[in-house]
Amino acid sequence: MPEASFITQILLPVSLAFIMFTLGLSLALADFRRVAVQPRDFMVGAFSQVILLPAVALLLVFVWPMAPALAVGVMLLAACPGGVTSNLMTYLAKGDTALSVTLTAVISLLSVVTLPFIVGSAIAWKMASAAPDFSVFTTVAGIFVITVVPVAIGMAVRGFWPGFAARFERLGRVIATILFVLIVAWAIYAERANLADYFRQVGPAMLVLNLVMMSLAFGLAVFFRLGGKQRRAIVLECGLQNGTLAIVVAGTLLQQPAMMIPAGIYSIIMFATGGIYMMVAGRRPA
Repeated sequence: MPEASFITQILLPVSLAFIMFTLGLSLALADFRRVAVQPRDFMVGAFSQVILLPAVALLLVFVWPMAPALAVGVMLLAACPGGVTSNLMTYLAKGDTALSVTLTAVISLLSVVTLPFIVGSAIAWKMASAAPDFSVFTTVAGIFVITVVPVAIGMAVRGFWPGFAARFERLGRVIATILFVLIVAWAIYAERANLADYFRQVGPAMLVLNLVMMSLAFGLAVFFRLGGKQRRAIVLECGLQNGTLAIVVAGTLLQQPAMMIPAGIYSIIMFATGGIYMMVAGRRPA
């Protein structure tokens, strides 16, 4: 099996599955009840990520000149939920970690349906006759297997073996973060021959998308008078996307390496902007 095929077909999905498993270790059924107990906090975060983020990305793709595959990659990234990194940064920023985890979990479940719809529409719009083979059923099934199933297993492990889950969770997060960094690095390396041109086309757009979304999320949280902890969680949840999922869908399910580039570039940017916000917010009282 060629090296690239081994990476895209085996290592990437397994790495994403492990990352989602670590998310499941931090979840309990009680976390989902906050959707009903504190609906305003959740709805502001969910609206920002599920509706507002793809809408802003669509506007950028419409006005920003870029190759069709890169445009689809932007929409793919925008359709992804927040990642495990957003939960960690929310904790370090002294935000509402439970809200962050709940948003990540629920939107990850929703993305099984929303992501194939958004990506399929983007492919039909931007790529036309050059479009790759795209099966909604295959994509839904693939996302379900590498996201929902590992989360459910992680939750089951926490339910049956809480002691092990508590001990392993911190190590699991470290491993998940390392895997995330390695996946992003590989995605960029795989397209190194075209990287300069791709970065010129999509790099500034990714920076704009990140800053606009964090600003809009902050503004909505202030408008709806959410608490400081909840505001921090929503800003980071909207600013830090699950770039690993975008890379796996692009590289493994769609086999379109160019579509991985927006997620790779965005992931680098979000670490910088999210880190700055985390340090500033963490020094202030919630």
